[in-house]
Amino acid sequence: MRKIKKGDNVVVIAGRDKGKRGDVTAIVNAERVLVAGVNQVKRHTRPNPMQNQPGGIVTKEMPIHVSNVAIWNPITKKADRIGFRTLQDGRKVRFFKSNGEVIGA
Repeated sequence: MRKIKKGDNVVVIAGRDKGKRGDVTAIVNAERVLVAGVNQVKRHTRPNPMQNQPGGIVTKEMPIHVSNVAIWNPITKKADRIGFRTLQDGRKVRFFKSNGEVIGA
């Protein structure tokens, strides 16, 4: 089970986009995630008539390292750390370290 999953609201804690918040749109690999509106770069693309793609400068999001993001705790309104807990019925769930609240329950 991963600490950060697709759909989580995260805040960037390091890098040039420090302080920005967004939702995780994709998990690229074990250590990189794609966050909406964060780490945007300008890509100069060549037109491709076969795929009906115009050329020009395209703004796109690049993956960010998972160590540079922290999950957003809506109760405390701060970035938070995540722990794992096994419930009575045997389910393994994530919880916020600061207040012990279960995530997504």
